[in-house]
Order: sequence, then structure tokens, then C-alpha cells
Amino acid sequence: MLTEHDALVVSGLAEGIDWSAHMAAMTAGGRTIAVIGTALSVAYPTKHWGLQERMMREHLVVSQFAEGYPTTRRNFPMRNRTMALLCDASVIVEAGDGSGSLSQGWEALRLGRPLFLMASILERRDLSWPKTMLDYGAMILKNPSELLARLPSRVDDPLSAIA
Repeated sequence: MLTEHDALVVSGLAEGIDWSAHMAAMTAGGRTIAVIGTALSVAYPTKHWGLQERMMREHLVVSQFAEGYPTTRRNFPMRNRTMALLCDASVIVEAGDGSGSLSQGWEALRLGRPLFLMASILERRDLSWPKTMLDYGAMILKNPSELLARLPSRVDDPLSAIA
């Protein structure tokens, strides 16, 4: 639904939801950007190298890490901050306590960007973070149209907005 409305999908090329988001966007003919926590010549996880190569050819892969920079755990919260900076809104689809998605969520809130939590997350009684994020301004996402309503309108010709 998002790609049908020209929404650009940005994700981290990680296992699970990230991989699914990129693949769904490409399958639907949409545009997608991967923000990775490694140098451009490295894929993490390594099994995503084929997808990363395809995205480098057909879409966009962004990294803030220079060639030769070591891949460490601290790269990924930094990558998540970059995603929050690039995105008009962030959505947490699933995340356990300690998930990297939470760092992006907190960065989005800190930046004043909309943060949506899928309604299904709130059904999990074992998680403490959803209520705290809601207290800080996150919103519950029940339908993708709620997200679309918060995204800026697309401008085909940026100069036409000035005239």
C-alpha cells in the first residue's frame, strides 16, 4: 500500500522485517533505501549480499562507514539514528526489549518525527517499552492509511513549490 502512494521505504537490510520491507517495496515496483551498519563492501548478515548488490544497482544503499571500518555492535545504533534522520516517519513493526529498532524509535521521537508502533506490539504484555514510547508521543498504527496521512505530500518538481 505504501509504494502505491509513492512512499519511499527505508530500512536497515537486517534479518526479518527489514529484508521483508525491502523485498515488498521492490516487488510492488516501489523505491527503497537500505541504510547499513557496515562499509558498502560488507553485507550484514552476509546472506543478504545478493539483495544488497541488487539494491546498489537498482535502488540506493547508504553507509556512514568508510571502507575498512570495522563492523561492531555500536555501528547499528548509529545506523538507526541515520535512518531516523532520513525518514519522515518511523514504524516499529516488531521489537523485543533490547531490539535495535528501539534506538531508531527513540531517535525519531527526539527529532520530533512521527513514530508509529504496530497495534500488535501493544498486545504483548512482556514488553515494557511500548507504553513508555507512547507516553513520549509515539502513535499506535492500526492501518497504513494512518501513516500515509502523516507523510508529506510528494512534490514532482521541487521548484514548483517555490513559484
